[in-house]
Amino acid sequence: MNMVLAIAAGGAIGSAARYGTMIYVARWLGAAFPYGTIAVNILGAFVMGVLIELMALVWSPGEMMRAFLTVGVLGGYTTFSTFSLDSWLLIEHGDYGLAMLYIVSSVVFCIVALIGGAQLTRAVLA
Repeated sequence: MNMVLAIAAGGAIGSAARYGTMIYVARWLGAAFPYGTIAVNILGAFVMGVLIELMALVWSPGEMMRAFLTVGVLGGYTTFSTFSLDSWLLIEHGDYGLAMLYIVSSVVFCIVALIGGAQLTRAVLA
């Protein structure tokens, strides 16, 4: 139960940080293009890279702290950081075909699922 609470607390922090980042970037660069989303995804992926290397090389936090930071804070901030990590791990292990399959299928199927969910909702509510 403590693990779930740690992840939930991290998720709340990450979600609030995502909102703040997106508002700030939209004010700075405008809202005509999803600059905020791109900024969040790039920053989240960068921070995930920093964290995994720190935890692999110089810092050994407990399992709860790892989950708080990666699943919680970064998961609340952007799941793109996890997507980026999963992709890189496949590439690092030499699974290039699986990495490409994962990358393409994640992007394509998620967009298709979003469209499908929106269309289904429109049809039900019409």
